Amino acid sequence: MSTQVPALLTGLVDDAAVFPPGSATLHDALAAHRQHRAAWYADLVGPLLVPASTVAAGELSGLVDGGEGLVIGLIGDTGVGRLPLALSFLAPDGVTARQVEVAVAKRGEDPLPGIAELLRLTDALPGVETVYAELPLTFGLTGALDAIAAARADGVPIAAKFRTGGLAAELFPTPAELAAVICACRDRDLPFKLTAGLHQAVRHLDPETGFTHHGYANVLAATLAAADGEGVARVGELLTALDPRPLLERATTRLHLPRPLWVGFGSCSILEPLTDLIRLGLVNGGYDA
Repeated sequence: MSTQVPALLTGLVDDAAVFPPGSATLHDALAAHRQHRAAWYADLVGPLLVPASTVAAGELSGLVDGGEGLVIGLIGDTGVGRLPLALSFLAPDGVTARQVEVAVAKRGEDPLPGIAELLRLTDALPGVETVYAELPLTFGLTGALDAIAAARADGVPIAAKFRTGGLAAELFPTPAELAAVICACRDRDLPFKLTAGLHQAVRHLDPETGFTHHGYANVLAATLAAADGEGVARVGELLTALDPRPLLERATTRLHLPRPLWVGFGSCSILEPLTDLIRLGLVNGGYDA
């Protein structure tokens, strides 16, 4: 059976295997990522996400064949200012950073100074297709989105990133908060990424964490609704849905079209979201025979 990931889901899941809770070694993560990239579901998989601290420590060297054309996403755990240093380690190993992702402020901090610092560095990030400014869903969010949208309109390849979970309840935005963020990005024609907490397709209570997690099928349906011009209330309803049927109704009519606005999310497991998508009928699972 020939199987192809539909256009709507292309590149939806970045490979965050080295990050918690998976916390794979870089050696093991690279081996698994190569298998994902060669598998029938390869179109679902984005780049391998690697911390800047790991790259700057030279840990990729010796693990990568310069001719394999490895593409990564660089996660700026060392801060904005040290991103160029980490990037300088990649070219000698034949590695390309497709995207750079970095937090520009902590919760409660004004994100505008961090955004300004990041914008000053964009010329020092050669070959990077998109720079994602991770924004806290607190103070100064509207001004931050305006600043990113203005820079993007001037040709800077910058977009937004938000957290949808973590180790504390306050790191999980409510459906109303996430709906407002999605619609705010829609109003500014601003692509966005999400990170953390998206462990299953449909909204659910996680018995291990005790937190109610957002579902990535909910986010997909909500983003499609926002792209269709629907308001925060309807977008929020889709984010709260526990029944997958209204989510699938949104998605199945668009499977042949590119995904609007939402670039995707990182997952420490590629096979878990793949299995959920197959179960929901959004991916026709199987192997080429």
